[in-house]
Amino acid sequence: MATYGGSSAASGSRTNGLAIASLCCGIVGLFFLNIILGPLAIIFGAVARRQASVKNGAGMAKAGIILGVVDVVLWLVLLAVAANNGGFSWYVGG
Repeated sequence: MATYGGSSAASGSRTNGLAIASLCCGIVGLFFLNIILGPLAIIFGAVARRQASVKNGAGMAKAGIILGVVDVVLWLVLLAVAANNGGFSWYVGG
């Protein structure tokens, strides 16, 4: 008799949670809050690479690190563009 959730395929290998967090932060950081999520993706990815073997999320961790670096570079480019266009201005109301 099989138990609920007891399949051998599901319990074989698990992906490192920090590798998943790194990849998610890297992807979301491309669109929102890239200066915050970029470094988080790099940190989570570096810790996950130290913990994970090849089949447990090392590839995801590496992708998260790369996306984190892209997030930080994107933020620097956007900051340079904003500085060349006269800086930031906050217009609230009439």
